[in-house]
Amino acid sequence: MLRAFVNAFKIPDLRKKILFTVLIIFVYRVGSHLPLPNVNFDVLAEQVRQQAQGGVLGFINLFSGGALQRLALFALGIMPYITSSIIMQLLTVVIPKLEQWQKQGEVGTKKITQWTRYMTVTLALLQSTGLVFLFNTQFTGSIRVFNPPRVAFMVLTLTAGTALIMWLGELITQRGIGNGMSILIFTSVISTLPSEGATLLSTAGGAAFAVVMGIGVAIIVAVVFMEQGQRRIPVQYAKRVVGRRMTSGGSTYIPLKVNQAGVIPIIFASSVLYFPTLIASALGEGWFKRFVDNNLSNQTSIAYLVIFGLMVVFFAYFYTAISFNPKDTADNIRKYGGFIPGIRPGKPTSDYLEKVLSRITLPGSLFLAVIALTPSIALFFLPLSQSQQFSFGGTSVLITVGVALETMKQLESQLTMRHYEGFLR
Repeated sequence: MLRAFVNAFKIPDLRKKILFTVLIIFVYRVGSHLPLPNVNFDVLAEQVRQQAQGGVLGFINLFSGGALQRLALFALGIMPYITSSIIMQLLTVVIPKLEQWQKQGEVGTKKITQWTRYMTVTLALLQSTGLVFLFNTQFTGSIRVFNPPRVAFMVLTLTAGTALIMWLGELITQRGIGNGMSILIFTSVISTLPSEGATLLSTAGGAAFAVVMGIGVAIIVAVVFMEQGQRRIPVQYAKRVVGRRMTSGGSTYIPLKVNQAGVIPIIFASSVLYFPTLIASALGEGWFKRFVDNNLSNQTSIAYLVIFGLMVVFFAYFYTAISFNPKDTADNIRKYGGFIPGIRPGKPTSDYLEKVLSRITLPGSLFLAVIALTPSIALFFLPLSQSQQFSFGGTSVLITVGVALETMKQLESQLTMRHYEGFLR
């Protein structure tokens, strides 16, 4: 592992990418601590300490790296972009124009990305307005002057912060080591772990701390094991004449991962559950807020476990269907003169790939749901606050491990191309 890091820094362009990514992460963490205008931070910090930060505050705070409880510039975090990405992917299946753009390649992708940005800014305006009103009502005195001009200025500042986060993530994707948005989420999640771990050790004791760390290590081992699992479908290519030359046939395989969707279903399910929590907090006291607090915000409730688990399974199938198209894969195999042994080219190949994909997605999605819910069930028996339940829950561990594995694989591929040993052997 250490030798792989040394080799990565020996390559000039890869070293520049890594250092550029670290610089963007530093800018992102600075923005998470920059104060928002018109906020009384002494009052806010005191009231935050007095209240258990669960529900909407604890959940958004997880994805903003602690910026929300400080009401900083990046208080909204990456959540508006994640939500708009989910909406656009759902609309792609429904709206033919978006589906046509998706098939146009790079040009269509740019159009969809542009509309995703517009939707992100729109959602950021709505969510920032709700959060400003929420902080004014829930944390009395935290906002110094509450009038239309000051509120509009705070809303615009939070929206600009979200747009800046979106730009930083795209910079990491284009000029860094890739997966910019995932890396920012990873940074946000792990930034809260040291402080919450120290608080857990001091309040719950060494036994509870050891149990939580043991659960975390077990989840990491299970996720790494499942991420490496794949079904390899053999593909045979016959000899054919191209111009005046005859190409030699050969054999290869299509690697279908058991967990084809990665950590995306967890993020999608968490984002969808975030909406009712935010709406309930903005509406104030009432039957809807009590229902959400007891069922959707409480990670140890039966309703939360069932709904969250079913949503993880659904989004695993949904994202797998979007990311891998059996019909296009079958057409490409036939175009280059290939075939799966025992399966006729064309539609039979497409049906076979779809059947295999649906079979291996079922255990992969159930595994994701079990891993995501196991910490929540275990935390029911431990004396933890709701903020610690968010930080050490299955969502945070899965995101951390999943993004770390994807980043290592990207560096691994770039090292392998330059004949260096990678991270994974």
